[in-house]
Amino acid sequence: MRIRRSLGLAIAAATLTGLSVAAAAAQVSTPQTNVTPEQCQQGGGTVSSRPYAGEYCSGGTYSNSPIT
Repeated sequence: MRIRRSLGLAIAAATLTGLSVAAAAAQVSTPQTNVTPEQCQQGGGTVSSRPYAGEYCSGGTYSNSPIT
């Protein structure tokens, strides 16, 4: 009986750890709200444009962030 309870607690702890790691990864990959063309290029990206949507950073650290 104790083994089942311990196993259940271990599985719950592993699940919570996995969820917190996934949340941290999602937060890291969220694009910045606005970047300058210089920031985009320093982060390894290039400035691109979308029809009717303006310029954005393509690739690099600030990928998909709008250019101000």
